[in-house]
Amino acid sequence: MHLCAARRLASGPLSANVIPPTVHLLPDPIVQPPFESASTSMSEIPIEGYTVAALAMLVIGMSKGGFGATFATIALPLLSLVMPVDMVLGSMLPILILADLLAVGFHWRYWDLSYLKLLIPGALVGVVLGTVFITNVSQQILRTTMGVIILSFTLYKFLEPRLLGYFSYRPRPWHGVFAGGTAGFTSTIAHIGGPPVAIYLLLQDVQPRTFIATSALFFLVLNWIKVPFYMYAGLFDLARLREIAFLLIFVPIGVYIGKTFVSRVRKEAFDKIILSILTISAILLIVTN
Repeated sequence: MHLCAARRLASGPLSANVIPPTVHLLPDPIVQPPFESASTSMSEIPIEGYTVAALAMLVIGMSKGGFGATFATIALPLLSLVMPVDMVLGSMLPILILADLLAVGFHWRYWDLSYLKLLIPGALVGVVLGTVFITNVSQQILRTTMGVIILSFTLYKFLEPRLLGYFSYRPRPWHGVFAGGTAGFTSTIAHIGGPPVAIYLLLQDVQPRTFIATSALFFLVLNWIKVPFYMYAGLFDLARLREIAFLLIFVPIGVYIGKTFVSRVRKEAFDKIILSILTISAILLIVTN
């Protein structure tokens, strides 16, 4: 309710020609011209902007090809170097959807719908809450939040074996709803929804192929759910998306590279390198303007 309307209510009943204010479930979206900053406009630094965008698409494709969700997390701080963080979210979403489509195709019908029926309703609630958060914070708070989430993700990956081995688990339906809600929120504000879903599915003791296929289908659905909410929040710059659309070819190229070379890389050493890069990137997101 606007301040002027509140004053009218405090002073007496509304007159007949005064229209009561409309109450919205979500706050008014942030309206700001995307890529307006001279230091971050891709049109003013085309080589750096297009190069980083291509690298981000390659990274996302490689993660879907077998390098894992940890590798894909690098794409967000990479793109944050050349464009505002809210525009990073909108620019990454079509790339992620394309990569998810490829992943679902590779693992077609190996998913378990019983888990998705619990995860997706919670994810919808998480996306709504994430959208409310995005539309009410400044760029710096959003950068800091992304940095904190990435740091939390790296900490989880370092502690994952111990966390999963310290307690006995009894599955409950609400666990899936909670995992989906957490994934929906963190995915909306930082495209990092993997850890809660991974923990949930691992605790269900599913087969590896079922794990991968269920995760892929969940994030495909989740990312499509995010589309109208991102449009509401003004995170899409369709002109810029058209400009970088030709770079989408790097997604399937990345998938091919991931499928070809993942078996030749020692996973333990690879994860440590990626987590170190993520830690540095998260700190840069937090401390820089």
